[in-house]
Amino acid sequence: MQLHGLAAEIDALGTERVEKAVEAEIAHRTGRYLAGLEAYRRHRFHRHSTSRPVVWHEGTTRLLDYGRDAKGPTVLVIPSLINRYYVLDLLPERSFLQHLASSGLRALVIDWRAPGSQERHFDLADYIAGRLEAAFAAAERIADGPIGVVGYCMGGLLALALTLRRQPQVACLALLATPWDFHAENRQTRRLALAADCLVRLCGPIGNVPVEAIQTLFFILDPFTAERKFIRFATLDPEGNDARSFVALEDWINDGVPLAIEVARSCVRSWYRDNEPGRGLWRVAGRLVRPQALRRPALVVVPSRDRIVPPGSAEPLAGSLGTATILRPPLGHVGMMSAARAPDMLWTPIANWLRARLGER
Repeated sequence: MQLHGLAAEIDALGTERVEKAVEAEIAHRTGRYLAGLEAYRRHRFHRHSTSRPVVWHEGTTRLLDYGRDAKGPTVLVIPSLINRYYVLDLLPERSFLQHLASSGLRALVIDWRAPGSQERHFDLADYIAGRLEAAFAAAERIADGPIGVVGYCMGGLLALALTLRRQPQVACLALLATPWDFHAENRQTRRLALAADCLVRLCGPIGNVPVEAIQTLFFILDPFTAERKFIRFATLDPEGNDARSFVALEDWINDGVPLAIEVARSCVRSWYRDNEPGRGLWRVAGRLVRPQALRRPALVVVPSRDRIVPPGSAEPLAGSLGTATILRPPLGHVGMMSAARAPDMLWTPIANWLRARLGER
């Protein structure tokens, strides 16, 4: 009906007149987009990498210590495999990890880095039952007692599987924007699974899925994101904090990590195509990953404006955990770690929840 109405309006105005108006609007928006892109390219901001003590490493994987004076209850933070960890430490004034530290927690974060000669042959079980369990053992030695585990995005799935394998040594589990029912958004999931499977097949001979291919998948989720954000950036004061924050975040987005080909196959087929987590069929190293088996306090954060992990995908995980505490901040998937209001709105409640479960030591 809408198309019929639109066709009638075009007929009334005249197709030539409408065509010229559309061409003018396209030229106008393209110009604004390119102006924003050029402003980003020329911006003077460059992130100064922070040097944190490496308390454990194996292959290309490192465990970094964000604790202050090595004091406070210990929390193991697990980010996604496909992004650099430093979205959790984006700017000195916009750092989830430093916020945890200032709240009296000793945050140890996994820095996956790009797969090396060893990791390029890994599958998810190698990362979870091998690399993550070794990192967890190192964190446990440092903490000298049960620790909290925090997982963000894909890292939440890894964190849940790890926690169920090491439950006696875990004090609590926090899952932030973690997908579970991958078929909750059916139309979007079908498009993504089909495109991802094609990319994995094409990338098989090189042994990993390059960053550019992964970015293509996120582009499919919302093809007009780049246009909107760079048009907005063109309106910002280049010397202002908003522009600086934008460039820091955009630099992080473009600084992704390749994904080992077997990990990519597992994610595409087990998660997106077959929805094994949502159907209760996901296994890691032969063991079912059953949230219902968790006997530790759990926190689930479901950002209401998340388009990468829609609430419909994350909410079933909270339901499966039974007595989990749920937070639904009006933030997006990346905004929960980068927005100016995230510290007060979300990070402080997370830190308070962790401290209450870990206790003072």
